Amino acid sequence: MPLSRDDAWHLLSEYTQSDSLLKHAMAVEAAVRGYARKFGENEDDWGAVALLHDFDYERWPSPEDHPFRGTEILRVKGYPDWVIRAILSHADYSGVSRESLLEKTLFACDELAGFITAASLVRPSKSVLDLEAPSVVKRMKDKAFARAVKRDDLRAGAELLALPLDEHIANVIVFMRDHADALGLRGTL
Repeated sequence: MPLSRDDAWHLLSEYTQSDSLLKHAMAVEAAVRGYARKFGENEDDWGAVALLHDFDYERWPSPEDHPFRGTEILRVKGYPDWVIRAILSHADYSGVSRESLLEKTLFACDELAGFITAASLVRPSKSVLDLEAPSVVKRMKDKAFARAVKRDDLRAGAELLALPLDEHIANVIVFMRDHADALGLRGTL
């Protein structure tokens, strides 16, 4: 049975009030759905997992709790093991390795979607529509910019997908452009 975006959105909204966290979930969803399309996978299933990957973070942000509390809730709600495993695998400290293409893609898109959002918002246009991969690569070299994002994770994500970093960045930008309005990234364009 395929996963429901409506159900995933309802659960995300129940546990997450922060607009920035909701937009982050939607940005990761856009990126993961884009890769699902590219890889010939089920976009709805992959998108639902992306929406849910951080749904518990606002309530339980500590590494002792996130994503463990969320996956307990998903288990009780009857979500399949592959969903729970994918969500656990996005956190390095969970002890769950990334093996499936979905697990690798979720990890590859999570931090990068946030970094691309930040790179878009500092542009004069405040838009993802005129952002290009070389600009993001340049921002990666600035250690003060979005300092919480581990650059090694961005590079490791591209490697997991067997893509050059600039190609992975370009892909995620394109996937996010399709949802610029919902993500608040149209800016002045």
